[in-house]
Order: sequence, then C-alpha cells, then structure tokens
Amino acid sequence: MNNQEKLDQIRKNILENKNLSLRESATNLVFGKGNSDAEILLIGEAPGEKEDLQGIPFVGRAGKELDKLLHMINLSLEEVYIANILKYRPPKNRDPKQSEIEEHTPYLIEQIKVIEPKVIVTLGNFATKFVLAGFDSNKMKEIDGITKLRGNPVKVSVDNAKFTVIPIYHPAAVLYRPAWREQLEEDFQKIGKLLQEKDKYSGKQ
Repeated sequence: MNNQEKLDQIRKNILENKNLSLRESATNLVFGKGNSDAEILLIGEAPGEKEDLQGIPFVGRAGKELDKLLHMINLSLEEVYIANILKYRPPKNRDPKQSEIEEHTPYLIEQIKVIEPKVIVTLGNFATKFVLAGFDSNKMKEIDGITKLRGNPVKVSVDNAKFTVIPIYHPAAVLYRPAWREQLEEDFQKIGKLLQEKDKYSGKQ
C-alpha cells in the first residue's frame, strides 16, 4: 500500500469506531488533507464550524490565513499535510478535554507514522504540548505554553522517528489578535529557512 492508501485505511478505522468521543455531536469526521508524502506536517487543535460541515481541515478564515503564510515561503496546501489533534469538532469550539485527546490522538500518531514528516509545525497550545510531550497526553501539563515556545525549533525523537518541531501561534489567533501577525510571519520565515537547509543537505535544489 502507498501512503495515501494507508491513510485511507486509518480514516476508515475512525469511521468504524462508533464510540469515539464527539462523534455524535459532530456533523463530519475531519481527518486531514494534503500530500501523503509531505516533508512538512501541520497539526492544529480541532475542527471548527466550517471544517465540521465540509469534513475538511482549515477551510474557513484560518485556512485562508494559513494559505497566505505558506505562499510566503513558496509552499502550497497541496505540498504539506494538515491534521488535527481531534478528528471531530467539540461543541461550540470549546477546548479539547483530556479524555478526548487520549481517545483521538492514537489516530494522529498513526498518520504521523505513515507520512514520516521531517518537520512538524504545531499550531497553538494543544498541538504543541502534545507533540513536545512525546505524544504522551499525560505529560502535556509539563510543557510550557505557546507564547514561550513559539518560533523555536525543537528536535524530537519518538519510537525511532526523528523530526524537527516548530511551535507557532494558530492562524486563527491572528484573526482576533492582529498584533500577533508579525510574529506568526516571522515564524513562517524560520520554517522556510529550515526547509531550505534540509533541502541543501539532502541534495535537493
């Protein structure tokens, strides 16, 4: 099976899990989208209202912001892969509960293992804490918040998989806090430079 077929199987497994939390209150499963062989994986928190209605991550205003930021570093949504901590929308976009994170993230870990990204960009607090906790939801409280960690690359190794993690503000945050836009753009420039460095050493031009 190629990577896309493997991802399709994971998606099927989620749909067959009738007891997965949030399933009953959500409209659609929001699994992920993008290039199944991507070198860069972006992880958000949870689907919003428009994502829930369409079953696709980042299709609302935050998605448009993300698209602009990717174009800044000569990337498109088709070249990256995007997924969320939660696969179903929490009611009224509330924060994820610990129990929901524990139930949903095994599927995210499976996605990561299939894609094998070189760089993981974590969008916001929950994604950042989960990934930097080594995919252990019980250790998330030990990780600093996004305001302190943003823009600082961290090398992470989990189960023999190695990748660089770059925590950034969630693109939705700048819609409500425009003052953060400059910092978000700065962090995306760092992502661009990091990818260029990796290409240089891997022989890609």
